[in-house]
Amino acid sequence: MRFESKHGLFKRVARNVHNTKNVLMSLATKHQQLMAYHLDGQSVFKSDLYIDKVRAVQALLLRVVVSDDEARRVHLSQVPESVDALIDVLKEKLQLQGDFTLQFEDPDFANALCTLSNISELPHARAVLHIKWKIASQPDNSDSQSLGSISSLDTASLNSPVHTSTNPSPTTSGNLRSTSVWPSPFTIPPLSHDVELKLRKANEAYEKTKTGIDVTRDIKTDILDKITQVTFDITAYPRPHEVESIAVALISKYPCLKENDGNGYEGWLTSIRNRFSNFRAKLRVAGCSEVSINSKSKGDGDMTYTLKRAKRGEINHCPNHPNEHDDASLEEQRMLLVEESKKARVDDSLIRVKMDLTFSLRRREVVEEQPMVMVIQNRWPALFFKEQIGEEFFRITNKNLLGTFRAAVEKYTPKLLRLYRSRKASFGKDLEHILMKLDDETSNIIRHRQDAALRGLPIFLCEEPGQLFKQCLETDPDDVAVKGVAVGVLYVLEDCAVETSSPKVQNISLIVEESVVLQDIADTPTAVAYLFGLLYALNISYPKHLKYTFDTLQSVFMEMGPKCTKRVRSLKNKLAL
Repeated sequence: MRFESKHGLFKRVARNVHNTKNVLMSLATKHQQLMAYHLDGQSVFKSDLYIDKVRAVQALLLRVVVSDDEARRVHLSQVPESVDALIDVLKEKLQLQGDFTLQFEDPDFANALCTLSNISELPHARAVLHIKWKIASQPDNSDSQSLGSISSLDTASLNSPVHTSTNPSPTTSGNLRSTSVWPSPFTIPPLSHDVELKLRKANEAYEKTKTGIDVTRDIKTDILDKITQVTFDITAYPRPHEVESIAVALISKYPCLKENDGNGYEGWLTSIRNRFSNFRAKLRVAGCSEVSINSKSKGDGDMTYTLKRAKRGEINHCPNHPNEHDDASLEEQRMLLVEESKKARVDDSLIRVKMDLTFSLRRREVVEEQPMVMVIQNRWPALFFKEQIGEEFFRITNKNLLGTFRAAVEKYTPKLLRLYRSRKASFGKDLEHILMKLDDETSNIIRHRQDAALRGLPIFLCEEPGQLFKQCLETDPDDVAVKGVAVGVLYVLEDCAVETSSPKVQNISLIVEESVVLQDIADTPTAVAYLFGLLYALNISYPKHLKYTFDTLQSVFMEMGPKCTKRVRSLKNKLAL
């Protein structure tokens, strides 16, 4: 090939793409696409290249007005196909709950609000959206049958790639938290009217004289009480840096409360910390489930004390019962739920509502009594339905299980595979075998890439992948496949395909405590997501031999929890590059 001819090709491409950013990348990409087109042709001679349709994928920058005092910035890589798809994306990105419609500021009418009925009505590139919440009617609790009313937990099929939106039922939303992240910065709640007046005047005096106010007992009590109540609506056990953010926000809003020594809030930090301890003690006496399970009272026998507070980003770890319900009434609802679960054609809406209603009873059993999985299967069979695994995870964490996990897998798969290929010599034959198998695939490449990224994760974290991913034949006895497996994903293979390089997978199942709890799963990402959700639903600790793998799924993929191990943090930093 004459080099001048190849130079001419690159010159034409550079002129035609009209792109001055990273020109070398653009030229290399266009050249690879052209070579792939020629190599894929039927003839050895060069053929003409025809382009049928060209459609530009445009990004969309949104300013979403959630309420009168809150507006959020959202960047979308492409415009959704419909208004419903846009609403699902906003619910996922902004963690919104409930039903709403969208209005946009129409530039053709001096930015007047218009209801968004078609996605084509959105302004080009940038738009301002206003959320209009729908007012839901409250259910009538006078009739026991009304407890089976339709819940707003209407979730799409979990095998669908569309992100599902999960919302709490109005019958149980009063006893569940809805905030999943700590506010930054922390907002100091309004104080009593007389205290606000005193602090306002003290702030004015502080600007002139730099002299703080003499904090009386009633002022300090009012401040601490209001802060404690607002904080408990977020979490019962705030972490040290979260408590410190409260003290910083307090002296920022009221400079007159700043102390003369040290950083200016050390005394307030101690007072807030002590008030939280006293407040939890009062709640424990009052019978609050979330704190009463952590009491250190001694029982009969040699029962050891185990801390049962939320440690993995749970928002509703062990909530109280809904209003007008106790253990006896919820036990009746549980029995109705079991009967419905045994039917050949179950009523999904009824299952959803009953699972919402009995959530507090179920969590108390799982967290406090810590029963075996087989016992939970007998008492709560609906908990092992595919739809309910995702919804139970949402009740606990306020996060969409499948939607968040699939988005993370799609995001990190290319980066993980690059890391695997650059370090494969350091991890032996297991990682090299996974990459070689991926290179041999010729169809459904995206699925195989995601499968390789997840199956190589334990190897990259210096753990044993065989402890998480198991294989067996169709004809193997069940007890052989699950024996000794604490948690794992089981691939059932064809008998005749064992010796081939790419055996056909007949079924994907989940194993928990040597029992198959879920079958007929579509792919590896879905199986790993369900397994991760079950660990939360059953309150099972991560296996020691896979703790870094599940810590990565929690901290990196799902972005949950207060902290992660050093090994996982190192991987997280590599993926951020």
